[in-house]
Amino acid sequence: MEEVPGSNPGTPIGRVAQLVRAPVSHTGGRRFESSRAHLPRIKDISLSIIGKKRIEWAFSRMPVLRSIMEDYKDDKPLEGIRIAACLHVTTETASLMIVLKTLGADIRLCASNPLSTQDDVAATLVKDYNIEVFAVRGENQEDYYSDIHSCLEFKPHITLDDGADLTVEAHRHGYWKDILGGTEETTTGVNRFRKMEEEGVLKYPIIAVNDSYTKYLFDNRYGTGQSTVDGVLRATNILLAGKTAVVAGYGWVGKGIAMRLKGMGCRVVITEVDPVKALEAYMDGYDVKPMIEAIREADIVITATGEPDIVRKEHIEVAKDGVILANAGHFDVEINKGDLNELSEERREIRSNLEEYRLKDGRRVYLLAEGRLVNLGAAEGHPAEVMDMSFSNQALAVLYIKDNHDDLENRVYKLPDELDYEVARRKLASLGVVIDQPSEAQLKRSWVEGT
Repeated sequence: MEEVPGSNPGTPIGRVAQLVRAPVSHTGGRRFESSRAHLPRIKDISLSIIGKKRIEWAFSRMPVLRSIMEDYKDDKPLEGIRIAACLHVTTETASLMIVLKTLGADIRLCASNPLSTQDDVAATLVKDYNIEVFAVRGENQEDYYSDIHSCLEFKPHITLDDGADLTVEAHRHGYWKDILGGTEETTTGVNRFRKMEEEGVLKYPIIAVNDSYTKYLFDNRYGTGQSTVDGVLRATNILLAGKTAVVAGYGWVGKGIAMRLKGMGCRVVITEVDPVKALEAYMDGYDVKPMIEAIREADIVITATGEPDIVRKEHIEVAKDGVILANAGHFDVEINKGDLNELSEERREIRSNLEEYRLKDGRRVYLLAEGRLVNLGAAEGHPAEVMDMSFSNQALAVLYIKDNHDDLENRVYKLPDELDYEVARRKLASLGVVIDQPSEAQLKRSWVEGT
């Protein structure tokens, strides 16, 4: 494994060690038992020959995550810790699982979306890395939740979540009693956990990895922006230049999608309910309109809000013939598929991940990836280079929870900024980028000093 500059003990990693390598007594004297044997559920073990090479490629593009593994692998700080992870089963997720296992963890992994599993990756993790996986692409809802319960049945100490389904099931079915803490990868999940905290029902602390600067400023914006466009193009093979694209929501995900569509030659229209975000979109040079107006002229609509019924009956009734609908949010609730079915007289698959709905008045509406998150349903998700930072935050959050859980309350926390900035330092070092350091005068400048 190549060595990443800036990862030796004399660099800022020493400060990370102080935060995540707390005394053993922080486990509260709890004895961690190894998991019982359990049969994984994957599509086809023979697919591992494909998945192994793909995982190796992704891992080679994740220098920060590799550097964390190198720094901690000899100490095995996660020895005896059981981790249940509900994440998109991709090559990047596989890289994180391999790192956590190298640090000593016992792991079970399931999918956080029925369409996001890469079956060859799942097979490789089982066959070549002895990691238990319960995930098959295209699984039905019953199997999806059964797989989540398979990950909870071995009484994990730490949960890794993307969308909050794993943690919510742990709360609903009493699995939370052995759990020290958990992490959450995405905005949708963080919002769910904040509501749980407000209602006083959250049973263990959650680290909102999504709130780390080196996550949402890069993963949500650059990762989702690129991978969403990638998903649209793989499903349709259309020319984007000259098209009118409507992006619903101008959070960091919406910003990234709008930026990439504009760069590909689209005329971009933003829809919003938040006046500040709408004003920001307008100042960024985009048209801002209500969906009922925007969809009349849209060639493509991409939802990125996390909220239900963003495109519903009243919008479909006035949509332009041939409009393409895609969703970049975590759950398949943003495009109302019930309304779409009700208004249609015929439905057929045109291409992989592209369905045509012929409306009763003859207009056609095209839905991508069953209305599920298009970047993973129709493409491969975020590039490894951006997930390098997101999953480095995840790895550090796991170490932080393991060593500091006794000091955490049952609420949602942000990963300490010290760890967040360390990820940025390591990423810069891996890119060969050197930045200025504050001078002595700047460090000593008093608040009383003016001009």
